[in-house]
Amino acid sequence: MESPKKTTLTTNEIISKLEYYCSYQDRCHKEVEQKLRSFTLLPELKEQIIVHLIENKYIDEERFSKSFTRGKHNYKGWGKNRIVQELKFRDISKRNIDLALLELPNDIYLANFHALAEKNWNAIKERKGQKKNKKFVDFLLRKGYETSLIFEKLKQLDN
Repeated sequence: MESPKKTTLTTNEIISKLEYYCSYQDRCHKEVEQKLRSFTLLPELKEQIIVHLIENKYIDEERFSKSFTRGKHNYKGWGKNRIVQELKFRDISKRNIDLALLELPNDIYLANFHALAEKNWNAIKERKGQKKNKKFVDFLLRKGYETSLIFEKLKQLDN
């Protein structure tokens, strides 16, 4: 029985694969390092590849954090708390997180919050009461919205 042949990639092939990986979708430094672990490389070579990707603008933490913030808010309906938490998990600097949050204009952020809250309130099958209120609050907290916004909206909808 033949063992499967392992293909060895040259450094240029690995670089080209990672360039495609980064150009297909914005990636943060941590995601690229995880991808690099799938290749068996010397640590010095890994560093050279990362430096190449940064110098050629394939990895840009500021650009990544801004597009991540816009995308997660617009398409997943995430609030600022959840976005900040996820960016911290990806080792994004405080400066880049602050810049990314500026991508969410307050009027659009609040409009999206109110639309999501009202949709969720109407979707909950429970009658008015503590159980419905808890489901409503828990949903919006999981989405990452601020507690002051949530309870203000709850007071408005519960009347």
